[in-house]
Parts: sequence; structure tokens; C-alpha cells
Amino acid sequence: MRNWWVVMLVGVLLGCSRSVLDYQAEQPELRLEHFFQGSGRAYGVLQDWRGRQTLRFHADLCGVWQQNRGDLYEVFYFSDGRVDYRHWQLQLHADGRVSGTAHDVIGEASGQLAGNSLYWEYTLRIPYQEDTMDVRVKDWMYLVTPQQIINRTSLHKFGLKVAELTLSLQQVDAGADCSALRQQLLQLAAEAGAV
Repeated sequence: MRNWWVVMLVGVLLGCSRSVLDYQAEQPELRLEHFFQGSGRAYGVLQDWRGRQTLRFHADLCGVWQQNRGDLYEVFYFSDGRVDYRHWQLQLHADGRVSGTAHDVIGEASGQLAGNSLYWEYTLRIPYQEDTMDVRVKDWMYLVTPQQIINRTSLHKFGLKVAELTLSLQQVDAGADCSALRQQLLQLAAEAGAV
């Protein structure tokens, strides 16, 4: 009898887990080299582990791709007055895997595309009080229309969820030149001493 309960518990737990491959048939298909080509905008809300809103932000985005390699420039404007930036260097693999690096990402981000979705994970170094803190990021992106993504993110420390992020991303102009945003990002990086 005890074995039967163990089998049922394992079945329930496995049935509750989700994989990005569950969304393989979902349309429209998310192709990062199309969505993150040219300029975009993002709007987001950060919530603490209790679900309380702690921070809002908007961001300017711009991406440039050469075959399966992309540079995505992001400049964030936070409700507390802080301005931050990220330069993703992305690699698309033939099997749908995605990898990437950025100055505030520890090691390499890795994930998988399937249908209209991307799931990926990475360790992000974020400002915390007068110092920094490394958190594990679990990121789900869902393409809703060809120009709109809804992003749900959870941040974890010591295996516990410490915050959640809800984000809307919009492609603005696929033909836009990224040189102005890239220059702004380089200036922010120089001011932060990261160049």
C-alpha cells in the first residue's frame, strides 16, 4: 500500500512540472532573431516574495543579428530614479537552444525555444542595499502577437523564490538602427567603470 502512495505522489509531481517543449505547437512561433531585431520597448513591475509591488521600470531595447548571433542592447529606467543597462550577446543553436552572456550575468544563460515560448535560466548579479547579490533567474517568454511578448520571471536565492517580475515587451521598428542606444549603453558602462 505504501508503494502505491509513493507512485501516486511521484506521478502527481511529474504531472505538475512543465517543460517549454509542451508549447511546441503554439503559434505564432517565437524567433528571437525576428522579435529582437531593431528597436523595442519594455514595461515591467517587480514584486517581492509576498507579491507586493516594489519597483516599476520601462526600458529601451535594440537588437542586431548576424545569422545566429545577436547583440541585444537594453537600457532600463527604474521608478526609484536608477538607470541601468545590459548588453546581451546571444547565440541561437540549430536544436532550438539559446545561450547568452552579459556583464551582470554570472557564467552563461541557457535555455530552449519551442513554439511561441522561450524558457531560460541564468545567475544575475543585482544591486542590493550597498552591495550586490547573485540570484538565480527563471525566465518564461510567450509570444502573444508577432510584435508582443509577455514575460514572467522568478528570482531565487538559496532555492527560495525572493521576487517575481512581470514584463511586457513590444517590437517597435524592426528596421531601426541601434547605434544611438549602443552609444548610450557604452556611456553608462563607462560611468559605472565597467568598460
